[in-house]
Amino acid sequence: MLTHSEIFPGIHLRCVQDRRFKHSALSLQYIRPMCREEAAMNALIPSVLLRGCKSAPDLRQITQRLDDLYGAAVSPISRRAGDWQTTGLYLSLMDDRFAREGEALTEQAMDFLKELLFAYPEENGGFLPEFVEGEKINQIYAIEAEFNDKRAYCAQQLLKNMCREDSFGVPRMGEREDVEAVTPQALLSHYRRLRRESQIEILYVGSAAPERMAGLVRKLFAEEDRAPLPLPAQSGLRLSKAADLCERMELTQGKLCMGFATPVTAKDPGFPAMQLLCAVFGGDVTSKLFRNIREKQSLCYSIGAGYYSAKGIVLVSAGIDFDKEAHVREEVLRQLDACRRGEITGEELTAARASLISALESVPDSPGALESYYSSMVLGGSGLDPQAHRKALEAVTPEDLTRAADSLTPHSTCFLKGVSQ
Repeated sequence: MLTHSEIFPGIHLRCVQDRRFKHSALSLQYIRPMCREEAAMNALIPSVLLRGCKSAPDLRQITQRLDDLYGAAVSPISRRAGDWQTTGLYLSLMDDRFAREGEALTEQAMDFLKELLFAYPEENGGFLPEFVEGEKINQIYAIEAEFNDKRAYCAQQLLKNMCREDSFGVPRMGEREDVEAVTPQALLSHYRRLRRESQIEILYVGSAAPERMAGLVRKLFAEEDRAPLPLPAQSGLRLSKAADLCERMELTQGKLCMGFATPVTAKDPGFPAMQLLCAVFGGDVTSKLFRNIREKQSLCYSIGAGYYSAKGIVLVSAGIDFDKEAHVREEVLRQLDACRRGEITGEELTAARASLISALESVPDSPGALESYYSSMVLGGSGLDPQAHRKALEAVTPEDLTRAADSLTPHSTCFLKGVSQ
């Protein structure tokens, strides 16, 4: 069960007390309104913090400190949740019950987390230049890796176009030119503002009682001078003007991405039905898109649909021959129309429902999966724990799926084709 307490104004602790695991997990996330001016810096900050603190000034000594904590691990967090971006650290450590008797492992780990967050080395009013420049290079590599994955790049270009008027069009790691422009001084100044103004979400999964974790979080932030600002509410999607994009590049296979909009988001009562519809429509090898367009008609090499529930966007992505674009577009719309008419077989519905429920059943299998699920639930606003989520999926009727399909409206497309095509 998820418990919640507000430790200080704007600092929220949520705990899942569970004694089944040998390890516990804790995420600490500063929540920011998503905007291009901050995106690159927010994504950069946690990686810079993990380069060194005053008591462990380099990666080797940080690794040694973590080894002393029975092989604990700390990793950066940079996530998107609708109109919000989160930045922070994720801690995984052995549960206290398996440490030497009397050793307060969680307390030691939280003390080290405090050093990483607040006891960073400075130079000339900024973070250490070598830390910042090294992590800027890593972040640019990650941005370029998305370009090299042409399916991901096609989807990103389509989202940018659909969401030109919306914060959801801002890339999670920022644009390359924004990363290149970051200075050590500007980054530290932004981090200080982030520490002072941001709402904070801390989510713990492990055997420790919520009261004990509340005390540790209170100690963690006791010396922070904060004036937290309220977060703007998650908003509905502000769609831009529809467009069909086409880019030419060196490719052996075309990439087609089709975007659809729906008013149904994770906060909507119709969310489980929309989630199930997307599974029926293009979830996996049992879906309509895969079985009809790939298997029966051999019109594509790969095809599937994804649902961005925070904003109400459904993307269909396909790998196709360059000359099949028009035919594939037509068939995708044909399969959506079939869903609107209620032409969903019992086999399709059963397979899609079983796939989603199987994924939910795996959530309690690890602290990391529980942290990821509940963090998404809290930030996305669905309000469904895994058990309630399962019951909601089981209650979805064929009529609910028809209504969900009716709410989907085609918006824009993006097609990547070869330079000579």
